[in-house]
Amino acid sequence: MNRHSRPRKTANLSASIHRHLNMYALAASAAGVGALVLAQPAEGKIVYTPANVHIARNGGLVPLDLNHDGTPDFGLSNKSLVSSATDITLKVVQEAPSNEIWGKGLPCYPGVISCAAALPKGRKVGPKGQFQQDPKSGLYMVALFHEGGWLGSWQNVKQAYLGLKFKINGKFHYGWARLSVNVLKGPPKITATLTGYAYESIPGKAIIAGATKGPDDAEPTAALSSHTPEPVTLGALALGAPGLSIWRREEAVATTQ
Repeated sequence: MNRHSRPRKTANLSASIHRHLNMYALAASAAGVGALVLAQPAEGKIVYTPANVHIARNGGLVPLDLNHDGTPDFGLSNKSLVSSATDITLKVVQEAPSNEIWGKGLPCYPGVISCAAALPKGRKVGPKGQFQQDPKSGLYMVALFHEGGWLGSWQNVKQAYLGLKFKINGKFHYGWARLSVNVLKGPPKITATLTGYAYESIPGKAIIAGATKGPDDAEPTAALSSHTPEPVTLGALALGAPGLSIWRREEAVATTQ
């Protein structure tokens, strides 16, 4: 007996099922977007770079690129000119005219030069800092001019910090650079080493000198989960809202395993 296949009719879903499907689509989309948001890294953090860079005498300008964008923000130089007049200087210079350096408050040689402050660990470097600009010469850390005696607050410091203010995408950020400096008086000589530097990635937010991590540096927990959500079943969809509730409970149990 031959059976003739009849054309199948397209099933029309009820308004209730359509409504449940739409609810599921919205819920799934919201869950996916929420997971992506949680997995994003924290917006603000301290970016710290350890270093062990010797600032060589007459070795040229040592670039200091705080945010590693390929463009130096500041520079460090150690110059020694010994002739009829002795000039020995260690200074920090601005690589961009808008950048600023925390000064000593008053010029260390009135009317002639400005000096960079040797900040202690724990000092807040931010909008209330005593920043100065000297795009032409920079700020001196240690200086000996014409046998007139040593100037500057960086003489024989085991660890101190430069307070720095610079721009990223047109907005000011704050940072620090840590150095050790030794002054030899006979014959006169300066030795200096850059041992690390850091900046705060949030524009306008202060940073603590010596801080390498901040409260915004915690890793998001959602990014640590390797669980892939199980696809919802057709049976759960057919059950409507109760089915979705069961699926969510099963998913929650799966994430804890």
